Amino acid sequence: MSVIVEGRNLTRDYIVPGSMMRAAKTVRAVKGISFSVERGKTLAIVGRSGSGKSTLARIVALIDPASGGELLIEGKAVDINKSRPDKVMRSKVQMVFQNPYGSLNPRQKIGDVLMEPLLLNTNTPAAERRARAEAMLVKVGLGPEHFNRYPHMFSGGQRQRIAIARALMLNPTLLVLDEPVSALDLSVQAQVLNLLADLQAEFNLAYVFISHDLSVVRYIADDVLVMNKGEAVEQGSREAVFTNPQHPYTQELFAATPITDVEAIRARVAARQAKRAAKLPA
Repeated sequence: MSVIVEGRNLTRDYIVPGSMMRAAKTVRAVKGISFSVERGKTLAIVGRSGSGKSTLARIVALIDPASGGELLIEGKAVDINKSRPDKVMRSKVQMVFQNPYGSLNPRQKIGDVLMEPLLLNTNTPAAERRARAEAMLVKVGLGPEHFNRYPHMFSGGQRQRIAIARALMLNPTLLVLDEPVSALDLSVQAQVLNLLADLQAEFNLAYVFISHDLSVVRYIADDVLVMNKGEAVEQGSREAVFTNPQHPYTQELFAATPITDVEAIRARVAARQAKRAAKLPA
């Protein structure tokens, strides 16, 4: 399989301004992280709040520049410190944020939200933009009838589906997902995770998945990178990390985190759907 994204010794520094009593100083939020993600695979980055995982996600998503190291997308080095990514590169990498309502313009109809990436980045005719937006709504479990509705008219899970649909409009090869299900109820989490798995299989997408929820990581990840204070303290396959964590921080993280059985949630959701389907008239 081809490598979609690779990080080589990535760092990210922030300058903390000084004052009359204190000199300015540099804080390194990401400290020499290296990783790679192949097409159709998921790398989960886990760690407590403040570990640097979301900072790393923003570097991979081409939102924030790295202070050092090298980021490669499909083998091409990308440094937004030196030049802005062109439209082709931007289309390859899309991000889904934690709060779907905050990432959607409340004044835009859903159809306009989905068509906007095509309007800004392509020469697609208006009729085709609408057709593609309506088709993408169906892909994420909604429908064309939702095209002219506003974000406040949807539930949290539906809004996250819309955010995922928007991220897919430019046919990316990589999705960066920053805590995409943490704001959702458990049963809705399972539905969205199933959707992400189905979309990954259909479009052969690479995922960089940020999460603090180990049950979600265990369900969706192929490989796991554990971060603490900006460093990668452990990396490996999902099976290796979960079966036999080596680093004391990873062991502590696993011991302190309540594990929710996502498979059990999926089974309950499927049972409810089957029960509702049985009640429908033939």
